[in-house]
Amino acid sequence: MAGKAAAPGTAVLLVTANVGSLFDDPENLQKNWLREFYQVVHAHRPHFLALHCQEFGGKNYEASMSHVDKFVRELLSSDAMKEYTRARVYLDENFKSQEHFTALGSFYFLHESLKNISQFDFKAKKYKNVTGKEIYSDTLESTPMLEKEKFPQDYFPECKWSRKGFVRTRWCLADCAFDLVNIHLFHDASNLVAWETSPSVYSGIRHKALGYVLDRIIDQRFEKASYFVFGDFNFRLDSKSVVETLCTKATMQTVRAADTNEVVKLIFRESDNDRKVMLQLEKKLFDYFNQEVFRDDNGTALLEFDKELSVFKDRLYELDISFPPSYPYSEDSSQGRQYMNTRCPAWCDRVLMSPSAKELILRSESEEKVVTYDHIGPSVCMGDHKPVFLAFRMAPGAGRRCQRHEGTPGETSLLHEEPRPPTAASTDPPERHR
Repeated sequence: MAGKAAAPGTAVLLVTANVGSLFDDPENLQKNWLREFYQVVHAHRPHFLALHCQEFGGKNYEASMSHVDKFVRELLSSDAMKEYTRARVYLDENFKSQEHFTALGSFYFLHESLKNISQFDFKAKKYKNVTGKEIYSDTLESTPMLEKEKFPQDYFPECKWSRKGFVRTRWCLADCAFDLVNIHLFHDASNLVAWETSPSVYSGIRHKALGYVLDRIIDQRFEKASYFVFGDFNFRLDSKSVVETLCTKATMQTVRAADTNEVVKLIFRESDNDRKVMLQLEKKLFDYFNQEVFRDDNGTALLEFDKELSVFKDRLYELDISFPPSYPYSEDSSQGRQYMNTRCPAWCDRVLMSPSAKELILRSESEEKVVTYDHIGPSVCMGDHKPVFLAFRMAPGAGRRCQRHEGTPGETSLLHEEPRPPTAASTDPPERHR
């Protein structure tokens, strides 16, 4: 760890986590989740830490409000985070507004040694220094320090307006401007529908929504900056190709509803071996007899079916994936490695970046692990999604320089000192803006 702290550049840790499960079973899941999260923070010692959460508050947000407050307080005041003396938290808690609610939560933590970090005010169009700890919630639409948008209603499959959208913030760090976008895209409503075509109808809807976001963050309203987009993209494997590969030598039985003749189940059986059932497919069932295929060698054999990002190959870059599919894990706290038999496992949770953002990542030939792209809690139940993170060091002076910002007398090329030994935790409570 000392070696990491001594490496050049500013240490950055970007984490994405769909945390809906944590609020459905807080007693069993939150403690484990936070412990694993803190271990990653401790291992990488970031100067700047961004945590993007989706489904914040769980499926029943109103009933989970007390759990939300407890989770936020723990993150902001825990002993593990005491060196992060400044923070910004943006929680979309306005669950009564169907038109705006996204259930996104964005947390940004600044190490006490980080100097002159600033955040962009989209209304004033200038950077402002970040001091203290502040929480913004309820009506984020009026907060000038971010842009938040829910996807247009006609983007939603089957005309059901679910909680999907994005939140964007802009930062100036190491004299460089960059956007951080928290995103949640549409899921697959039915395994049977996803299986019918390649690419699936759901894949097309996700492409449309992601394209909308990318066009928004590079439009003419603000100076262009590098960007990192990380969240729950709900990217799925090409279902038709996966099923055909897993069940190459199987025969398919179609089960239809007696009253409507609608296909309700597909059963794939081995041609020999006593007609053993290999796969059962229903609207919300993907029951394959051998889950190890998704875990062996981190599921590498299935990466060829992970195709959704290829549409954006000129606009978004991703490091090589070397961890197993991040979803759907069992929500049983004793089953940390087990997948649920509801969906085909897939890499839903990702950290992506613009081509120019690649240049901000400092690679050192003297260190093998300056850049790490991995998941959190491989053997521990973290809910139905495993958080995914990108840890790197930002080179001094890399990328586009920030516009001169409030409170900074001149330009500086290195805006941090190396993390010092822990000090007493700040006793100042965070300021909450509703």
